[in-house]
Parts: sequence; C-alpha cells; structure tokens
Amino acid sequence: MSTEINVLFKSMQRDDKKEVLKFELKGNENDGNAQKLVEMAGTIVIFNLPGLTEEVSAEFMNLQRDSKKTVMKLALKGDSEEKALELYKRAGRNVLLMLKPSQMSIEEYYEEDEGLEYTVKADGTVEVDQDQVTIEDVETPETKDTEDALPF
Repeated sequence: MSTEINVLFKSMQRDDKKEVLKFELKGNENDGNAQKLVEMAGTIVIFNLPGLTEEVSAEFMNLQRDSKKTVMKLALKGDSEEKALELYKRAGRNVLLMLKPSQMSIEEYYEEDEGLEYTVKADGTVEVDQDQVTIEDVETPETKDTEDALPF
C-alpha cells in the first residue's frame, strides 16, 4: 500500500550520523493521505523519488502541521552515503514522493554492530579479551602464508 504525494523537498542536512530530509506538503489535506501519514509517523518507511535507482528506507521522525503546510522529517542512517548524494541533487524541488510502511522496526533499523569487546583502564590503555579471535588466528587458503614461488 504505497502513498504518493506531491511535496517540496525543502532541505537535507546532516545530524548526528544521519541525514535528515525535510519535505513540505502544501494544499488540500483532505485527499486521504493525511491519515496515512499520521499512521506512518514514528515508524520506518520505504520511500522513492522519480529518478532514484532503488527504494530507500528511513525513519519517519515526525509530522508537523500548521494552517498553511505539513512538514515531514525523514532520517537516513549514516551508512547511506551514496543514497544521500543521489537525493541531494533533488533538494529544493517539487517531487512526487512515494511512501510505504516497512516491515522493519526502529530497533532493527538502528541495530548496532557487535564489534570488539574491551575495557579501558584508568591510565587510558585498552584491554581486549584474551579469548577473542584475532586475524592471525584465522588462516584460510586465501590468507595462509606460504613459501611458494610466485607465478610471475
């Protein structure tokens, strides 16, 4: 169930490792889309603009209404750099925004990478768990150091 609305792509700015997109919807709010937008606010949505190569997932941060316009804010995670550059080209223009709800929860969208487990001592040094596997511990056929002569 996709919702298509004609909006002004007002601005795009970087904020705490994410890109915040601001769209303005002007005109008649009695076209049935207003209720759909209210229901999607605060969730993860999938959106697309004409000319984009693929759909983009984002957090629908908020929806603000006043007597003249409705402002929507969407947030992209920071790892979407190439998508952000593609979107930036369209900022400041009227665009046809296609929105649909995502099956993903906000917790899944912002899921952290496990990374390395470590503790920082009072003197500023870092202590890593001794049982943690290192790159040197893992030898695969591609990474195994051999004494074979090179083919060239």
